[in-house]
Amino acid sequence: MSEERKTQTVAPRFGRLDADLTDVEAAIVRSREHVLSLQHPDGYWCGELEADSMLEADYIFLHTLLESGDPGRLKRAFTEMMRYQNEDGSWSIYPGGPGNISLSVKCYFSAKLMGVTADEPRLVKCREWILAHGGVVECNTFTKMYLCALGQYDYDAVPAIPPEIVLFPNWFYFNIYEISSWSRSILVPLAIIYAKKPFKKIPPEQGIDELFVGGRANSNLRLHWDRKKTISWRNFFLLLDRITHLFEAVHIRPLRKLALKRAEKWMLDRLEMTDGLGAIYPAMMNAILAMRCLGYSEDDPQVIRARDEFEKLGIEQEATAEMPEPTFRMQPCVSPVWDTAQAVYALGEAGVPRNDPRMIKAADWMLAKEVRHKGDWAVKVPGVEPGGWYFEFANEFYPDTDDTAQVLLALSKVENPRERYQLQVAERAIQWEMAMQCKNGGWGSFDKDNTKMIFQYIPFADHNAMLDPPTVDITGRILEMLASYGYTRDDKRVRKAIDFIFKEQEPDGSWFGRWGVNYIYGTFLVLRGLEAIGVDRNEPQMQQAAEWIRMVQNPDGGWGETCGSYDDPNLRGTGVSTPSQTAWALLGLLAAGDDRSDSIAKGVRWLLTRQRPDGSWDESMGHGPTRQNIITGTGFPRVFYLSYDMYRNYFPLLALTTYRRAMERGNGGQ
Repeated sequence: MSEERKTQTVAPRFGRLDADLTDVEAAIVRSREHVLSLQHPDGYWCGELEADSMLEADYIFLHTLLESGDPGRLKRAFTEMMRYQNEDGSWSIYPGGPGNISLSVKCYFSAKLMGVTADEPRLVKCREWILAHGGVVECNTFTKMYLCALGQYDYDAVPAIPPEIVLFPNWFYFNIYEISSWSRSILVPLAIIYAKKPFKKIPPEQGIDELFVGGRANSNLRLHWDRKKTISWRNFFLLLDRITHLFEAVHIRPLRKLALKRAEKWMLDRLEMTDGLGAIYPAMMNAILAMRCLGYSEDDPQVIRARDEFEKLGIEQEATAEMPEPTFRMQPCVSPVWDTAQAVYALGEAGVPRNDPRMIKAADWMLAKEVRHKGDWAVKVPGVEPGGWYFEFANEFYPDTDDTAQVLLALSKVENPRERYQLQVAERAIQWEMAMQCKNGGWGSFDKDNTKMIFQYIPFADHNAMLDPPTVDITGRILEMLASYGYTRDDKRVRKAIDFIFKEQEPDGSWFGRWGVNYIYGTFLVLRGLEAIGVDRNEPQMQQAAEWIRMVQNPDGGWGETCGSYDDPNLRGTGVSTPSQTAWALLGLLAAGDDRSDSIAKGVRWLLTRQRPDGSWDESMGHGPTRQNIITGTGFPRVFYLSYDMYRNYFPLLALTTYRRAMERGNGGQ
């Protein structure tokens, strides 16, 4: 830690630094009205989800392969993609981050598919960067599979994804329900694609042979053995992969027809009651390709619906003074249930009456989204009545514990005329939530005990998201929710969750954040959960965490953390200050009982001085065409990150409200 940081957290106070509560109240009112102004007439909130340029690159790839798409929209998607090229020629998976080889190859290839020539300066720069970082062979499996479909890689060289995996019975160690729900929904249609091996010939000038170090003909495209260990899980799975490819080559596939039928049925079943397969971009795209590979016509109702749901993720951006060209961008999914639950809870905490018609309308909208059918989660939890909520408008097969906890927190802030019905729904959801608790006391997101680490060694598992293990951030939120419904430390399940959290604490006092960036997110949610459930604020675990938060405060008074902390833990708690992460830090400190330190005062002032006149906050970097939203959300650590547009508004509102309450409580006791 720098001397500057040490000084700012321990310097003596010369006079009061606390913000005037009148200023705090005014900021809360502005923020509250701004959040309310964003409510949809139907009762929900839904901010934009932003990710990296992979979405636009894949969009161009998909329509090139299927010979479809609106030419104007494809051109606008290309314009959007090129906005984010780095100075060194690469593309990054988060603003300010290092270049990413898979993303850079995809963007380079998509540019060529859109007619850009290899000697164009931007592509020359990108090509030099790619070759300096190992070339195409260093890309991940998903990228290589897409390249194969357009003849730019060899199917025999990519890790096999045989559809026979869907035939493994549920009791078998390697069945598909032992991998994460998102990987499952991505891989099943991808296994169909792998089996059918689609191929479209493109003009030579659109190819990317120049991205192979030494040329494509001289490149070793296959995965390398682990030479450090003769016997290792990686080598074992690579051997299986080679055997699978040999069987493919000599057409020894006795179960292939049955496997394809089973995979097709699995996919079609999960296209029902949903916004698209898994309601996430890569699974939806793979489902479209898989159906076309299976012979579904372009005008088949299933294909039409799948493509319509996919295109709904798009956002058209008209030209402005700041953005001189119109663009088109894709979202990875949509977040109405999540945003609505967060907004309602923050508004309830901020003093919006429990019987306000807008709150009741939002509650009724959320109640209508309750899951009432058994999904993939039921494979491991078979005897439990369905309950809970998902993230999107419709995703019945995949409710998750995090959304469920946040919806329950939101409902606790609403006095609904249908009180009995709301209580029944809440009780059902809590019982489902309890049934999803893992053996070690924590909660994963979509499945129970999804923890078999052996899956990370499978060759096609290089997207770093094969598992859905229990995490402290979700567990902390669930503890906060349980406390709001009367649960205490007397419940053995609660005690087990607390033990899990304490075991996961880092030596410096922080906690890892799986679903938000990163240690600031994990630490704030844990502290909120522990405080709500009745853990003494003076417990060493809580005070050590609070001290860590104070130690990583930026000189400007705010807090920030880069996505790079997932790659290098030494970067934890470091990054440019943002409204959402500053709010998380303040909420964490307040939960630990710190309402009077200089850190709290400076953090509150940071939020007050940066609030816009309309009550919102800005969370972006750059200007004009290079402007980007700062990433504070996590999809898959080290692989895929998200910018939640509403985080910058409802989290600061919650933080200021919590601070005001703490100060009023403190003043009342003097």
